[in-house]
Amino acid sequence: MNYATIAYAIMVLTAQGLCFAGMSALSLAIDRHHRQVYGDDASTRKRCLLRAVGSLLLALAIVPCVLLWGAGAGFVAWIGMLTIGALLAAGLLPYWPRRIAPLATATGALSLAGLAGLVLT
Repeated sequence: MNYATIAYAIMVLTAQGLCFAGMSALSLAIDRHHRQVYGDDASTRKRCLLRAVGSLLLALAIVPCVLLWGAGAGFVAWIGMLTIGALLAAGLLPYWPRRIAPLATATGALSLAGLAGLVLT
């Protein structure tokens, strides 16, 4: 396995992780899902924070896609990553609702570290 293959995999996983974390944050901003995970409704401030963080993570996910595939194909790949991230979040909520928040937090942190590494190199 060469460096180019590893760099490609890191970019794809970084974009996918950011999409999953962003979609999870947006889903937790909905009272029904927040209640399902934490047992109570989110405060207005927490809902706004989850929406802002989720939107920011989804917006940042376009960076590795554009770096990897260029502007045109990168945008299309980003839309695909958004779809996969939404499916992962929606698939985990019914079966493991209490584990989605720590999993999304860890995935988001690792993906942000990967994004920082991509931007700095």
